[in-house]
Amino acid sequence: MKHFPVAVIIEKQRLDNHWVSEKWEAIGVVPAFEAVHGAPPQQIFSDEQRTRYLIGRFDLELFRDEVENYHLNLTSPEPRVFVMWRMEDELALPIEVSLSYGEAARWLDSGEQCDGVPMPGEIADWLGDFVNTHYKPAPRKKLKRNDPFAGKARP
Repeated sequence: MKHFPVAVIIEKQRLDNHWVSEKWEAIGVVPAFEAVHGAPPQQIFSDEQRTRYLIGRFDLELFRDEVENYHLNLTSPEPRVFVMWRMEDELALPIEVSLSYGEAARWLDSGEQCDGVPMPGEIADWLGDFVNTHYKPAPRKKLKRNDPFAGKARP
């Protein structure tokens, strides 16, 4: 499977603050095999403090040149799915999703909003198959330490 379809759960939290009245955050992703691209956001929960929306269908894609970043993500203590989102018409809308640490770092470096959410097991299994197939650790270089002659020509 080349793509893994997901829907994003975005939460709006009301704040009791003079300067900021609300905080938006991506809090999860779920598999979305039946979802349609471009489907409108769907409210799935609401109380006095929070409102949650299930938004869209986004296809996670894997690229061989990012395999080292996928490996780092998968072997971290808490693997993540990274969600880039933007405010549009009073609603935080996901723009893109990724499993790459490198891509998430590039988004943050360029000033985008990006949240890391827990990676569901089905996605971890799918990513693991890709990493096991394509990841080749870089060969380790043996370093000579405390060698007083290192780098010097010998007579």
